[in-house]
Amino acid sequence: MRAFAGLAACCATSLAAAQCPRTGDTVFDSGFEQPPVHAYHVAPGGDDGHDGSAASPWASIQHAVDAVAAGDAICVHAGVYNELVTITRSGSGAAGPIVLQAVPGDAVVIDGTALPIPGGQHGLVTLVDASHVIVRGLELRDYSTASVANVPIGLYVTGAGSDIRVEGNHIHGIRTTASGCAANAFGLKVDGTRAPASIKRLVIAGNEIDHLVLGCSESFSLDGNVEQWTISGNHVHHTNNIGIGAIGFEGVAPDPAFDQARDGVIVGNVVHDVSSYGNPAYGNEYAADGIYVDGGTRITVERNLVHHVDLGIELASEHAGRTTSHVVARSNIIHSGNSSGISLGGYAAGVGGTEHCSVVGNTLLRNDVQGTGSGELQIQYHASDNLVVDNVVYAGPGGVLVHAYTGDTAMPAVLDHNLYWSDAGAAGSTWTWRGSDYDSLAGWRAGSSQDAHSPFADPLFLDLVGPDLRTAPGSPAIDAGVEPDGGLAGSFDYGGDPRVAGGAIDIGAYER
Repeated sequence: MRAFAGLAACCATSLAAAQCPRTGDTVFDSGFEQPPVHAYHVAPGGDDGHDGSAASPWASIQHAVDAVAAGDAICVHAGVYNELVTITRSGSGAAGPIVLQAVPGDAVVIDGTALPIPGGQHGLVTLVDASHVIVRGLELRDYSTASVANVPIGLYVTGAGSDIRVEGNHIHGIRTTASGCAANAFGLKVDGTRAPASIKRLVIAGNEIDHLVLGCSESFSLDGNVEQWTISGNHVHHTNNIGIGAIGFEGVAPDPAFDQARDGVIVGNVVHDVSSYGNPAYGNEYAADGIYVDGGTRITVERNLVHHVDLGIELASEHAGRTTSHVVARSNIIHSGNSSGISLGGYAAGVGGTEHCSVVGNTLLRNDVQGTGSGELQIQYHASDNLVVDNVVYAGPGGVLVHAYTGDTAMPAVLDHNLYWSDAGAAGSTWTWRGSDYDSLAGWRAGSSQDAHSPFADPLFLDLVGPDLRTAPGSPAIDAGVEPDGGLAGSFDYGGDPRVAGGAIDIGAYER
């Protein structure tokens, strides 16, 4: 995608400014190369009969997106806009993207109060079959329904298209007050609904998504024929269902061969205060993941912070005969969850599972605070040929470290070079393997044939209260890991430092 370095700067901060500042005056740098062909303006008190200049702005955002062409930017000035915005036009690689963004420093609100939900499912901002589009710096709020027939969405990308960026937006107050699992709402949703044409080269970065009432849906999800994407630096919090989801096999794409989110990266996000407990679609169940790969493939989940959710990271599939596969979860920090820290395998015998996934170099601390028994690492149904290495697994008072409670596969995972510790102490810690329980590391090794090189020792975190989960000098985690083949450990640790320093890789999310 070709565009201009001064993307944000094209939007003059004053209505009196009639042209774009020089390209170097940037607020967001997205690697763009030239200023927009035209910069049009929208402001309260404007008129759609005007020419859209800074001196004579338009009144509605929808009028602007219907008027612009490839390479143009729409500069929206401070105000509350009670309208739905649907983008069906595309930019181009040659002329540049179509840009919809708030003027830097201006509070631009698209408010959904009392607005309809066309077609039964719609966003406050919706992109349909659009390519080379950027949406940036908007606040999208208060779009709701009380009907199971309607699905409100904060920002919705659907159809097919490429080279889309969604950056620095704040989405909140999207709600369904309908009951049961037919009730749905989403903060941000991407649906690849065509095949073989996909939604691809998609970047969703630096957005805040919070205070949502979702029913059976996700705060933020990619579903269907979506490929070559990056979800980075987003902050998802205070919602009553899944934080970030990458989904497959839901029938979103018309051809099952393409119906799977794939070839993506979920990196550097913060997800917290996410729980389905009390959500009418679930009742009193701790079922909401911070990050959920449900039927996705070839995805990397790395350097995310997930805390005070139900399940931290789950790699599974809800569809019988289908799996999440070839996913790498590495260098993540997961703590203080209501249920398990990391979960592999389907939640029941009648659903799908997890295969060829790798859990490498993560730090899990005091999850399962509700005492569900799922522990720090949970392995459920139809899990096979997975890898779990170099993780710090630190259980709380319940002492459940690994809970692999099903025996339906011969080799759910290979585990080694993990560092185990527990507030319950050696005598109060437990491991479960294919349905058999063990109450000592020696018993666990003998019964499971796993973790031959894994110690039970205090990792010596710098601060358990903060927490600061870097390790102190002398930690048994230092240089105690093993680098798996194929670059599975990645290049960087949780803090962005080189993944290997010293004689060998460290166990856990940080490299000392």
